[in-house]
Amino acid sequence: MYNVLSDLNKTSGIKGSMLVGSDGIIIAADLDTQLEDETVGAMSASIVSSVGKAMERLKSSIPGQITVEAEQGKLFLADAGVGILTVIADAEVNIGLVRLEMKNAISRIIGQ
Repeated sequence: MYNVLSDLNKTSGIKGSMLVGSDGIIIAADLDTQLEDETVGAMSASIVSSVGKAMERLKSSIPGQITVEAEQGKLFLADAGVGILTVIADAEVNIGLVRLEMKNAISRIIGQ
């Protein structure tokens, strides 16, 4: 699992990644030392839960991926089967490249 995250983090612009359970408990993490694993994990689960509930109210399907953009960076969240794959990236990161690499990482995670 850690080798998948490490490989993902080699993508230009990615600062760190982690796999988190829907309850916010960390399954595996490879984050920059400036980031607090537990805080990012709890935040990831909270965002996915909130967006999921909002989509249900709109009678829409639960999203497979969520992207949060801020001035300082981007946060990508995706369903990885066993948990939520969370990627933290620079503000100017290539979004398409990150999504492709996340898709590849999820395939590897599910295959393990």
